[in-house]
Amino acid sequence: MNRNVPVRANVSALTVTELLQEPTVLLLITGTLIGLNFPLGKIAGEAGVSPMVWAWLISLGATVVLLPLLVATRKLAMPSKQLLRYAVVSALVSFITPNLLLFTVIPRVGAGYTGLMFALSPVFTLLLASLFRLKTPGRIGRIGIVVGLTGAVIVSLTRGTGPAGPGASWLFAALAIPALLAAGNVYRTLAWPEGAAPNVLAFWGHAFSSSLFLSLLFMTRGTVPVNELAPVSNIALAQLLVAGMTFPAFFRLQQRGGPVLLSQIGYVAAAVGLIAATVFLGERYSLATWLGAGVIAAGIAITLAAHKVDQKPRYGSKP
Repeated sequence: MNRNVPVRANVSALTVTELLQEPTVLLLITGTLIGLNFPLGKIAGEAGVSPMVWAWLISLGATVVLLPLLVATRKLAMPSKQLLRYAVVSALVSFITPNLLLFTVIPRVGAGYTGLMFALSPVFTLLLASLFRLKTPGRIGRIGIVVGLTGAVIVSLTRGTGPAGPGASWLFAALAIPALLAAGNVYRTLAWPEGAAPNVLAFWGHAFSSSLFLSLLFMTRGTVPVNELAPVSNIALAQLLVAGMTFPAFFRLQQRGGPVLLSQIGYVAAAVGLIAATVFLGERYSLATWLGAGVIAAGIAITLAAHKVDQKPRYGSKP
């Protein structure tokens, strides 16, 4: 009788491990973690923390959390030229440039239009993935993307879009955000270094990002204003931990699910962000906004169901 107890524990552990490798589970985990960034970032912004300092903190969090993990598993080594090139390009295209654009366009186009630009990322990714002949969802999966996009549009347009739209030049600048995100999603699959572990790629990408943001802060402000974080030290610590959990899951999702499924983390994040802002910040949204969140949830459900159907073979252990 007692001999069976360890066996059951091992089976349970194995089941959890396998579950954390499933693309659909990774989609929900990654999207949820990214959704937590919105209320954390809003609290920091209201406390006077600059967006660039917060972006640096996010990359620093991923780097600091992953460093001891890579040391403990003996996976920390000097990167090859291919891995270093991958880390630099993916960081520039997927994180650094979109964040710098974000800081620039939000004051000009508003939060609603900016949210709409992020909602376009799955559509752009689907187009690029088709162009490069990568595996794309079937008809049901495409319907899920369209439904999720519809919900995201409703949420975006009911959260801060004024009657007068932004100028055409700023709107085109905002359109560069989903284009860059889509390009990054596809690039990371096409250029994934042979045999590279997701945690290793996440570490080196954000080590480069945090170093570059640090350099930009020195260039523009002459210092790193860490004193800005003092009033929100607990929130900053929470952001470090959230970032440290987000990017290992993000790169694992990239590897296991492919670029199109990965791109839909924005839909999950949008819904989670609404709930988190309501619960933790006491924000109130219109019925139309919650209707949009419900449509997003329906799109996610369709996407997850479609992925189960399409997963005949899976995308593969190697992107």
